[in-house]
Amino acid sequence: MESNQNISGSGTGPLPSSTVDEQGVQTPGIETSAQQPMATPKVPAVKKRKEIESRSIVWEHFEQIKDPETNKVLKGKCLYCAKEYFCETKKHGTSSLRNHMGNCLKNPHSKDIRQSLLTFNTLSTSEGGTEAPVGVLGTWVFNQDAIRRALCEMIIIDELPFRFVEGQGFKRFILVACPRFLIPSRWTISRDIYQIFLDERLNLKKLFRVGTQRVSLTTDTWTSVQRINYMCITAHFLDDQWKLQKKIISFVPVSSHKGEYIAKALESCLLEWRIKNVFTVTVDNASSNDTAMGFFKSKLLSWGSSSVKVQYMHMRCIAHILNLVVQDGLKFADESVKRVRDAVRWVRNSPARLTKFREFAELFGVEAKSALHLDVPTRWNSTYIMLNTAIQYQVVFDAYERNDPSYSADLGSAPTFLDWCSVESLVKLLKAFYDMTVRISGSLYVTSNTFFSEISDLSCMLEDMVNSEQGTEKAMGTQMRNKFDKYWGDPEKMNSIIFFANILDPRDKLEYMPHQFVQLYGEEKGKAYFTKVQSAMAALYDDYAATYSLSSTQTASSTQAVQCEANQATTCTVGRPQSSLKSQLKKRDWKVVEAVSKLSCKYT
Repeated sequence: MESNQNISGSGTGPLPSSTVDEQGVQTPGIETSAQQPMATPKVPAVKKRKEIESRSIVWEHFEQIKDPETNKVLKGKCLYCAKEYFCETKKHGTSSLRNHMGNCLKNPHSKDIRQSLLTFNTLSTSEGGTEAPVGVLGTWVFNQDAIRRALCEMIIIDELPFRFVEGQGFKRFILVACPRFLIPSRWTISRDIYQIFLDERLNLKKLFRVGTQRVSLTTDTWTSVQRINYMCITAHFLDDQWKLQKKIISFVPVSSHKGEYIAKALESCLLEWRIKNVFTVTVDNASSNDTAMGFFKSKLLSWGSSSVKVQYMHMRCIAHILNLVVQDGLKFADESVKRVRDAVRWVRNSPARLTKFREFAELFGVEAKSALHLDVPTRWNSTYIMLNTAIQYQVVFDAYERNDPSYSADLGSAPTFLDWCSVESLVKLLKAFYDMTVRISGSLYVTSNTFFSEISDLSCMLEDMVNSEQGTEKAMGTQMRNKFDKYWGDPEKMNSIIFFANILDPRDKLEYMPHQFVQLYGEEKGKAYFTKVQSAMAALYDDYAATYSLSSTQTASSTQAVQCEANQATTCTVGRPQSSLKSQLKKRDWKVVEAVSKLSCKYT
């Protein structure tokens, strides 16, 4: 027992190989490994990972390209430009796809996700651009279509050839300014410009069809160097913003300059554009235009226009009449103009002479900005420009005569000091006619309200020329006065719209018109014509009121207002003068005021 206790106490636990029974007899143990087989542990089954659908927004714009064996996404193909990018999950990701999605030029949704750039836009404070520009902070986003449209508009406005886009200089400019812009070919530009023309024509037709504004037409015909007759028709109207618009609605060849062909071309143009609300048609003073207007008036009456409006349709071009008046006067110009013209032609005929002329100009310090001009026989304003420029180089012409003997030898008689004095006085006279032509020839602003004032000023100028003591000026004034009386000597031959527009000018109204009629046509005829103008304007207003279905009370009250304003015109005080006749009236009134004040001081 002692040995057994020692054995059991010396170990850490019972022996696995033997056991002790109740009587203390030791029996051999049973080995489990030999008696029972060991169970192999079970290996857990590997679960297949559940595939998750791609949730990135880029797959709305890309097509997935997968590996056929592993079914993994390797690349993404753009749905718009077909470009491919690697997009494996563990190597690349979708960053490249997302960047391309915002930069793709063919992606219609890329405008919404692009980041704008701040820009400093310059805007002019005046329509003519004469004042300093004002800066406005804005944003800019690259847009291929917008830049392409702006390129087409630049070619149209600047009248550039289509091959301009294929030039090396333009390509270099685009590469520096906007490298992302894809330059279209000249054939693409031509198609884009034609599409712009079709779109603008459709918009203009909608405006004419929906709008109720009256349209004024201007037309002219001419013959090209290829002996082809052309006709151009331009429409002038006010838009919804009360801005004057000018649109060329027809540019077609015509078979002849006769009145019948002109009228048919006008009719076909208006039928194409569906324009029936014609206000006036302005033409030059050719006899064929009178025939054309007579035929065209009958067409307008058949289209439903009123007879009151049709009688004011034919408008003679004021600038053309002024051109005829001045041309008749220049026929009586003295030999001084011919000598100066010959001198200018002699200098311009040789590059060597022109170079020497410029050297003399630099030597004498002539700071004239314009070079020598040679006039055109059919344009009197070119004669004015030629003489005005030549006067600035008078010192150079005199120096050329002293240093080059061939100058006087070739011309025979070079301009003398008296010739230059005569030309200088003629330039001062023609400047008033030139400025008047520039004012009435404006096409970007309304000019009809100033026509009657310009005619009145022209009459005053011609009267001063006729009463001049200089023989040349008097002869020119007499000839020009005869031409003036041919077109404007009788108000019955003039379009009354000229008078109506002057009355509707808030600066004039009926304030100066009685004095202008008296100055132009005398005391008796002037008052009679003034009364006719008032009656004609009231009749025109009644016709408008009946056309647009105004109430009779409004019509009657408006007619009475016109008559009341006409009665007050003879007793109203003269306001701020805006022409030579108005200045004379103001001076006369000031003299009357001074005389009255002197009398009041004398008796007090």
